[in-house]
Amino acid sequence: MESSLAALLATALAEIPTAADEAALEELRLKYLGKKGSLTAISAGMRDVPPDRKAAVGAALNETRTGITAALDARKAEQIAAKDAKEAEGIDLTLPGRPVAPGALHPLTQVLDRAVGILRRMGFALATGPEVETEWHCFDALNTPADHPARHESDTFYFDSGHLLRTHTSSVQVRTMQTQTPPLRIIAPGSAFRRDEIDATHLSAFTQLEGLYVAENVSLGQLKGTLEAFFRALFGDTTEVRFRPHFFPFTEPSYEVDVKLSPKGQAPRWVEILGCGMVDPAVFQAICDARGDDVYHPDKVTGFAFGMGLERLAMIQWGIPDIRHLIENDVRFLGQFV
Repeated sequence: MESSLAALLATALAEIPTAADEAALEELRLKYLGKKGSLTAISAGMRDVPPDRKAAVGAALNETRTGITAALDARKAEQIAAKDAKEAEGIDLTLPGRPVAPGALHPLTQVLDRAVGILRRMGFALATGPEVETEWHCFDALNTPADHPARHESDTFYFDSGHLLRTHTSSVQVRTMQTQTPPLRIIAPGSAFRRDEIDATHLSAFTQLEGLYVAENVSLGQLKGTLEAFFRALFGDTTEVRFRPHFFPFTEPSYEVDVKLSPKGQAPRWVEILGCGMVDPAVFQAICDARGDDVYHPDKVTGFAFGMGLERLAMIQWGIPDIRHLIENDVRFLGQFV
């Protein structure tokens, strides 16, 4: 049996280097090492080998298999090298290379990074939370009554389980107050979802940036000063800001904030940017009930909150007329922001 194995190895080592291509090499592999190959056929004779000879014959089998495998690998490497060399023929290494177009951050990412950077320097810490939320975190804890339009399934994405895609990142504020004690100063950037018809100014999935500051004796003046400083850092020192009374169930008093800007190619005008206000005492009471203590009791702390859509900031920053450009990933559009 050893002589048969030696003859098989010699034949294989002579034949494998002649394989002209990958297909021919694969045929030889099957011929020698396949389930119906020559080595397999010889191996079947092991059952007839006397016990005192099995170790020697087994070693010979392994040596033959190893030799054939090494020859196949070597020939395959030769074929790959020859193919690479052929493909490289005619290449002029002295020609200048083709320039690689530089990439850039998406305009929405640029606005997010700038806004977060400004607010971080003002003392706000980043906070995150789940995008799939409970009604309590998204509505009940925020003093939003059951008959509020935002809770209707025509406005909000609900799951069969009763959970929902958060309609704002205010739910992160609720979760943070549940786990941390005041003083608290956080910002919560992230995705929010609403059943809006997609058009030039609306998306069903968008990016919000919300802020919350809770401590003793937080005032409306601090809210006003914080937002004015933020927008002047974002849009320039001469930026004008105005506050208009509004209503939100989770703040009282509440305001909408407009900024007077000069979008590219347009005359100066007032643009609504965000909603804000002093945290409603009912929100603090809901947090106390959930925590089982009184660290957020409205007699002990006050706070302010604000929230803005970053897509709108990006549209104002660069004079983008249609919000859909921000999600279409057209490189002809995104190439402007390099």
